[in-house]
Amino acid sequence: MRPQRARRLVFALVLFVGASGAASAGKIVTTLGGIDADLKVAALAGLDLTQYAGREVSAAQARRLYERAPAQIAAALEPYGYYDANVTGELKETADGWNAVLDVKPGEPVVVDVLDLKLEGQARELKSVRQALRAFAPRQGQPMNHDAYERGKAAIQAALFADGFLDAKLLTKRVEVSRSTHKARIHLAWEPGPRYRIGRTDFEGSQFADNFLLRYLPWQEGDFYTQDLLLSLQQRLTEADYFAIVDVNPDIEQAADGVVPIKVTLAPAKRSIYTGGLFVGTDTGLGVRGGLERRWVNRKGHKFKSELILAQRLTSASALYQIPLPGPDNRSFNFGVNYRDEDTKTTRSKTTTVVANETRQWMGFTRTLGVNLQTGDFEIGDRKEVAFRGNSTMLYPQIVLTRKRADDPLFVRRGYSINLLARAAAQGVLSDTNFVQLRGDIKWIRALKPRQRLILRGTVGASWVDQFDKLPPDLRFFAGGDRSIRGYGYQTVGPDLVVDPTRRPVVIGGKHLLTASAEYEYYFKPKWGVATFVDAGDAFSGTSYSPKIGTGVGLRWRSPVGMVRFDLGVPLREPKDGVQIHLVIGPDL
Repeated sequence: MRPQRARRLVFALVLFVGASGAASAGKIVTTLGGIDADLKVAALAGLDLTQYAGREVSAAQARRLYERAPAQIAAALEPYGYYDANVTGELKETADGWNAVLDVKPGEPVVVDVLDLKLEGQARELKSVRQALRAFAPRQGQPMNHDAYERGKAAIQAALFADGFLDAKLLTKRVEVSRSTHKARIHLAWEPGPRYRIGRTDFEGSQFADNFLLRYLPWQEGDFYTQDLLLSLQQRLTEADYFAIVDVNPDIEQAADGVVPIKVTLAPAKRSIYTGGLFVGTDTGLGVRGGLERRWVNRKGHKFKSELILAQRLTSASALYQIPLPGPDNRSFNFGVNYRDEDTKTTRSKTTTVVANETRQWMGFTRTLGVNLQTGDFEIGDRKEVAFRGNSTMLYPQIVLTRKRADDPLFVRRGYSINLLARAAAQGVLSDTNFVQLRGDIKWIRALKPRQRLILRGTVGASWVDQFDKLPPDLRFFAGGDRSIRGYGYQTVGPDLVVDPTRRPVVIGGKHLLTASAEYEYYFKPKWGVATFVDAGDAFSGTSYSPKIGTGVGLRWRSPVGMVRFDLGVPLREPKDGVQIHLVIGPDL
């Protein structure tokens, strides 16, 4: 055959084969059966067929991928204890390409017959290490699972390191598998080595002297090293709000003779924070606020915060100076002054309050114990009919206990808050009357389903006072408003007094308070939801408790600046009072 003719034949053959391949190109679909969902995920992850899903393949490629599948599935199931998997099936041609139908019989799983975990000495007695040993899987009698085996092995090693056994070594790691008997033997043995103690602590990058930072240490030099202690220090320094970066680590390279130094790397946070902006609330009206916070005033870590609020029904100016005392109870001494000019439907008051207190962590609560001196003028009654007009000075010690728990402070799915208060004053000791007052507030939030929340809250308060007319408005109890009984205006529920028979009685406030609320939210989109609620309660004196009930619906928006709540509430027993609009912007707790 002449060379020129031969070249033509080869060229024609190539064109024919290429055309045939192109004509038979199509997409390949894999159908896998015979195994449960977990094993199916593992099998599909190990298949080349899966990598080609949705892609154009030729007939030859489809055949090669299908022929590799049985071995790939068998290999993918071995880490789960199935060493005798049998795979059958067929490659079906369809109008769009091919369907690889595979049926898997995993066979009898290999079961752990012997579990031999060896760890001697002091290490085995530590709680976290015991828990890791007990939690190791697979246990005797369970199917061999190599992923679980690796996780269990790593968990024991991590527990040893976390409790100070920094030189712990895994001397024996052996898994013996008998395919014929479907049995596996696991042999693991550790040499824990010495348990390290904490040495010196070095701070880098801080704006404070080391002797100030050393007060935050939750350990003494020479204590046994634990990772929990390092995490505790990291949390304390983070909560101090002085630093943008807090990194606490053992300096392993400098560890020697059973002692490991600790290295703390810090970077200062922004020293001054300026805040400001517009706000609106149905209780305060439209307003503007501005504030200045100095995270630290001096090298002793003192703090300063001030805020100014100018709103339609509220003017407020406050300043607070804090002296932190770092330690396990996170103490601080606080000195503040506040001026407040408030105008509501039922009261008008101008008061100045000077505060000195101590705050610390106590039995799971934040405890604030101190003394308040309050003086000012007030009117009680609506703007046209004043029931009381006067001024008062009250010096009263006060204790407040607060506790707050939340899985997510911006949108709580599981959490609660508790606030307990007690205060008292004695006439003649810079006070115009004797009084004792107790108050408790609780709020509970729980996600019923991914898109639903139930919110419950309640408030109870009681006062014992000699001359009630000497008590300023903010030491009396009122109900009604955004955070009380929706459907009623702010501070419009409570004991009243008839000043003008031709007008409605004037609400003057009460000695006691009892309110409760139940709210259900449903989120039809991640950021948007609707709500329905029932609020009830009363502010009262003596035993004349007559609960008012408000109910309604609302809209919820998870905005960039916090939760926005817009509610329409109506009083259930006084529908003639009409609909009340309630708008609140702020965190759940």
